[in-house]
Amino acid sequence: MAILVTGGAGYIGSHTCVELLNAGYDIVVVDNLSNSSAESLLRVTELTGKEFAFYPISLNNRPDMEGIFRNHRIEAVIHLAGLKAVGESVSVPLRYYHNNISGSIVLCEIMQEYGVKKIVFSSSATVYGTSEHVPITENAPLGATNAYGRTKLMIEEIMRDLHVSDSTWSIALLRYFNPIGAHESGRLGEDPNGIPNNLMPYITQVAVGGLKELQVYGDDYATTDGTGVRDYIHVVDLAQGHLKALEKVMETTGVEAYNLGTGRGYSVLEMVQTFERVTGRSVPYKIASRRPGDIGVCYSDPTKAERELGWIAHKGIDEMCLDSWRWQTSNPRGYVVENEMLANI
Repeated sequence: MAILVTGGAGYIGSHTCVELLNAGYDIVVVDNLSNSSAESLLRVTELTGKEFAFYPISLNNRPDMEGIFRNHRIEAVIHLAGLKAVGESVSVPLRYYHNNISGSIVLCEIMQEYGVKKIVFSSSATVYGTSEHVPITENAPLGATNAYGRTKLMIEEIMRDLHVSDSTWSIALLRYFNPIGAHESGRLGEDPNGIPNNLMPYITQVAVGGLKELQVYGDDYATTDGTGVRDYIHVVDLAQGHLKALEKVMETTGVEAYNLGTGRGYSVLEMVQTFERVTGRSVPYKIASRRPGDIGVCYSDPTKAERELGWIAHKGIDEMCLDSWRWQTSNPRGYVVENEMLANI
């Protein structure tokens, strides 16, 4: 029996694959590589010493997806595949709706056909929209403010309706806050295309000299230094949360949402100062206007995950910054295959 990991070549997916393999699970990975690299999967094998099946296909490719379920005994699914850039989702919403929602529907239809009714879904704290109350609990009002967040919210609702129609389904909806950091080896990390959308890879690329300066969007929020506050969680802690959620869905039925965060918020400038302190590198920055839809403060209440999954985040902000920097300095061009690098010398 194997765990199907969709989006397993991505930032969170590759770290989750490492944790699954180290815990003794067999895995099958599906990833169309639209915003990830197959090199990450080679490094998963390097780090774990374990081989696994990989299919570079889209979830919307029904015949090939059905072939995976025919050829492998899939026991449960960890569903991380999806387009994820908030800004891009505003520009090309139909692409996000087609990819994220249609792909999830195809996946669930095939799971139902083959009697696989256990799934851990990669959702997002964006489903809370512009919540004014912190810390945010799973009972907070839902209302995403962009196409990306709405795809996550719609998929959550689809999965709730799926359980209403068939109570034998077991579903965990994991609402991530702000994943940062990298594998402690420096072999796995976040490899964004172009200018990063997320704070930490932006900071590390400025620190390594790839970008001139960090753009800080807004310094007039009601926070200690005027910059936005977010709940940053180490990607390895997040990956381990998937294992805890998997254990839960394997043993029970029902559908539950869980926040995966630390319960602590840090401002943008606190993150910059911490990074500079632990790495000794300077990060020049420039204050820019607020981005539409951004809110001042957002951090989680993760007590439900601790109570029901037995999961808590262990890694602190210093470790998040150091691991991010180790990844960046070890991989200044991200996942570039060594032969390609040699060819360009």
